[in-house]
Amino acid sequence: MDEQHNPNWERQVLEKLIHTTLREQRKTRNWSIFFRFVGFGWLFLVLAALVGLFHGGGNESAKLGPHTALVEMTGVIASGNGASADNVMEGLRDAFKDKNTKGVILRINSPGGSPVQAGQINDEMHRLRKQHPDIPLYVVVDDICASGGYYVAAAADKIFVDKASLVGSIGVLMDGFGFTGTMEKFGVERRLLTAGENKGFLDPFSPQNPAQVEYAHQMLNEVHQQFIKVVRDGRGKRLKETPEMFSGLVWSGEKSVQMGLADGFGSADSVARDLIKADEIVDFTPHEDWSTRIARSIGASAGAKLGSYFDMKMH
Repeated sequence: MDEQHNPNWERQVLEKLIHTTLREQRKTRNWSIFFRFVGFGWLFLVLAALVGLFHGGGNESAKLGPHTALVEMTGVIASGNGASADNVMEGLRDAFKDKNTKGVILRINSPGGSPVQAGQINDEMHRLRKQHPDIPLYVVVDDICASGGYYVAAAADKIFVDKASLVGSIGVLMDGFGFTGTMEKFGVERRLLTAGENKGFLDPFSPQNPAQVEYAHQMLNEVHQQFIKVVRDGRGKRLKETPEMFSGLVWSGEKSVQMGLADGFGSADSVARDLIKADEIVDFTPHEDWSTRIARSIGASAGAKLGSYFDMKMH
């Protein structure tokens, strides 16, 4: 009866069959592309890993033979930065550990940063110098070696600068803002609840507490004296102390040599060539491996591609 009342039923069934077949073919083709993409990605990662193994993980010290090891400390000294204690100390350890290292250069271009991080690097430099007495450790200053940067530099055997480098800033600071006047102007009331009379220490939205300000000065002076001791211990009789030396001022590289804060003028190349007597420079600064960067990029791309395939399936 249905076939008699609907003469086009054969055509409709055929159209449905064709649509179903095309839809299944499209799904199969999409998943085939996806799995092919993943397969090529894994193949690339395996090849990258093999290349990394054949090239010895990042430096060419084994091929170069005797060399000067270089570690860069660039930027603000802080945890999580390129100039963090973890990064710098890792590079220094690797540099001293390499059997072909004839001398180590720590090249600094830093305005300072965390006294804790700087102190950790300073301590590690002293430890490595004692552990490897035959390997000299020199600091070469680029544009600036100030505050925590100089705290680190003071642990080196010698410090070399450019005439125009900025050196010094042997001091400690604690900065912030006070918003009490602005709050009064706009009629804002500060509601601060604490357990412990000093828990809101130097709160920027509350009037300054003279006792807390005095305590902050005591802490700053304590850390400042630690800084001064590190410089005196590191530089010894080379220092030509003046009343301004530990005041927080900075000086040109030329002036810093006159004051005994630095030993002379030089670059990484000149120090490697003339002092260490090993012209070849090998960079031991920890860097993210290129294959790791590409793998992360592939992973992100694959994730996005996978998401698009699931979107197609759901639609």
